[in-house]
Amino acid sequence: MSIESILAEIDAEIARLTQVRSLLAGSRSNSSSSSVNKSTKGPGKRRKKRVLSPEARKRIAEAQRKRWAAQKAKSK
Repeated sequence: MSIESILAEIDAEIARLTQVRSLLAGSRSNSSSSSVNKSTKGPGKRRKKRVLSPEARKRIAEAQRKRWAAQKAKSK
């Protein structure tokens, strides 16, 4: 085998592995691959901030106080 044919085979293998890697990286939702992939993406969509009604806040606070009271009574 000549050096040129060996280099051609190596280049073909690198191209194949690169393609497989990009397919695998694209299938993951949280890709932590490289900073190059992260820097090419634009700014992500921001979620709208959720707002609780005063009634919901009150229910949640009362439930938490109830849990704290139960925990405090259990520790005694």
